[in-house]
Amino acid sequence: MITKTRIIFVCTANAARSQMAEGLLRKKYGDRYEVFSAGTRQAKVSTSAIAVMQEIGIDISHHRSKTLDEFHGESFDIAVTLCDKAHSVCPIIPGAKKTIHHGFSDPHLVPGTRETILNGYRKVRDEIADWIDVEFGTLPK
Repeated sequence: MITKTRIIFVCTANAARSQMAEGLLRKKYGDRYEVFSAGTRQAKVSTSAIAVMQEIGIDISHHRSKTLDEFHGESFDIAVTLCDKAHSVCPIIPGAKKTIHHGFSDPHLVPGTRETILNGYRKVRDEIADWIDVEFGTLPK
């Protein structure tokens, strides 16, 4: 049996960036990684994040926001903080062998029309997808 690398993506509310990263990594490289996401606090998964992920064929509508407390006692090979606030609150994720930080802008902060807001989410989604390809797509199977 192949042992998958366990990764957890962490953001403040576990509502958008960490949820998108979880869905992207699972879809692209789920054969190599066991993927989770959590927040420093709990919120609700963003309907805009769900919408822009559906546009690229990834369904995260069944995801729910979770806090790091839910993963107490579990171990991870890598924890990734995706926003500066989560990184400042938790620079080291308990249970993770390695914590890395790569901040992405908060799509919740994009003002404007529904389409402008969705474009902000698409931009962050695509930036996360490109980063995942570079960071995790090149690791040996």
